[in-house]
Amino acid sequence: MLRIRELRERKGVSLRELARRAHIGAATLSRIESGKANPRLSTLLHLAGALGVFVGHLFEKQARRQGGN
Repeated sequence: MLRIRELRERKGVSLRELARRAHIGAATLSRIESGKANPRLSTLLHLAGALGVFVGHLFEKQARRQGGN
């Protein structure tokens, strides 16, 4: 499951602003965040860059981040 919304909100970036930075439409980003669309690798790379994280951070599990299994 993607963590884009979580990372975006943690950084205080609006959906529209992240979409602008990643060069995608706000509606597309909304669909990605809600799990209704599967982004291409190029889109994930743009989103990761816009969020200032490595692509792998978009996929980390909650338990792993908290030190669990």
